[in-house]
Amino acid sequence: MLEMAAVVGCQKQKVAVTNADYAEDFENQVVGCVDVHSAAFNVETVTFNKGFSHLFGEGNTIRSADDKTVQLHLNQYTGSGFKSSELYNHGFFSAKIKLPSEYTAGIVVAFYMTNGDVFRKTHDELDFEFLGNIRGKRWRFQTNMYGNGSTSRGREERYYLWFDPCKEFHRYSILWTTNIIIFYIDDVPIREMVRNDEMGADFPSKPMGLYATIWDASDWATSGGKYKVNYKYAPFVAEFTDLALHGCPADPLQEVVTPDCVSREDGQLASDDYASITPKQRNAMKRFRGKYMYYSYCYDTIRYPVPPPECVVDLAMRQRFKDTGRLKFDEKHHRHSKKRGVVMDARNNGNQENV
Repeated sequence: MLEMAAVVGCQKQKVAVTNADYAEDFENQVVGCVDVHSAAFNVETVTFNKGFSHLFGEGNTIRSADDKTVQLHLNQYTGSGFKSSELYNHGFFSAKIKLPSEYTAGIVVAFYMTNGDVFRKTHDELDFEFLGNIRGKRWRFQTNMYGNGSTSRGREERYYLWFDPCKEFHRYSILWTTNIIIFYIDDVPIREMVRNDEMGADFPSKPMGLYATIWDASDWATSGGKYKVNYKYAPFVAEFTDLALHGCPADPLQEVVTPDCVSREDGQLASDDYASITPKQRNAMKRFRGKYMYYSYCYDTIRYPVPPPECVVDLAMRQRFKDTGRLKFDEKHHRHSKKRGVVMDARNNGNQENV
């Protein structure tokens, strides 16, 4: 069994980073109010051979001797990826991930659920996408959701990470049930989507598999394509370990699931720690979103004059975002930072980036 300990609590967080403002931010800011000694998620993990198969770039996929850790490499010839051997009808899907270090602009590391190989025109998808990085800057990532091929109605949100994801492993998880989707980092929920009838088929409903990839996305990943992959720093390596597949395998075409499995898994999902958000976790999620989210489609009134039906618009949060859905520039904070001789560019860069 895997023990997933909380990493964000009501205490100061100290993380070694190279950007001066970023380091100061961690030194002085409480990130959340999740008790670091609270009950941990307990998730059974699976070896690569038991639960996964190669997707592409097999020569760039390196497995550990115990088959519990996988390295995905990107070089000038190809990226790499793997996928679950089964598709699942709902569940909890998770991995500890460590991202490539040094200059990684233009690279995307993705950890996601999809059924695009089976339903090419009506696919469902749930994404974590890590968007490359320039040395000394904060890592950016996005979450997204598609249902029934609704790619014209993307539901992206973009954020900064509150730690250096290259230094150590952190756990990234997706909970997907009939009525709710929750994205977790460690045991902190960062995004919750609750199904309602107005969403219709936009809420993912068909069996999906778990995927992990690394690839060259120079045309859009970092600052809207301004910074490209530099293969002088290759190979770029993303590591995945303690993989978890907690769900009912399903036939994607017949959508046949063993009834006993459905009953057992639904009951297990409903009772597990990750199935619901505690008050402390909800407070941590609110703090994370208030501090580290720099784009939300729910606040993008140019793209969506009427917010999509699942959006819960926080009026106080709404005032902090432009009509483009991007975080407004904080003039006061910028001036204060310049007086210290450091230009605080996190929010400004967020406004410049294409979404």
